[in-house]
Amino acid sequence: MADKVNLAEKLATFDDRWKPRIVADYNDNKVVLVKVEGEFVWHKHDDTDDFFLVVSGRLAIELRGQDDVELGPGELFVVPRGVEHRPVAREETHVLLIEPHGTSNTGDAGGDLTAEPQRI
Repeated sequence: MADKVNLAEKLATFDDRWKPRIVADYNDNKVVLVKVEGEFVWHKHDDTDDFFLVVSGRLAIELRGQDDVELGPGELFVVPRGVEHRPVAREETHVLLIEPHGTSNTGDAGGDLTAEPQRI
């Protein structure tokens, strides 16, 4: 049986931004925590939806050609596969993501913000 996960304790173990940390596995998915601040890159995932749950702070999900989605603590949004989007946080924000193993955080964009998630 797996151990329970305390999100606050896990978040206290790192400070860097846009560097995902795996805290659990769910079927063929990874459950990831990430601290974000500033603008991420525009990207899309052709093979999977993108699940965002704000733990603390505020996150805007900019969607190409659509209205932005504003999220606060306890709110979630799923970006449908193939939709170009960009997360933006005006303050430090903590986010929980669920995505298939092997999914790149920068989707089709690649670049300097691409990070292989570490397990904590």
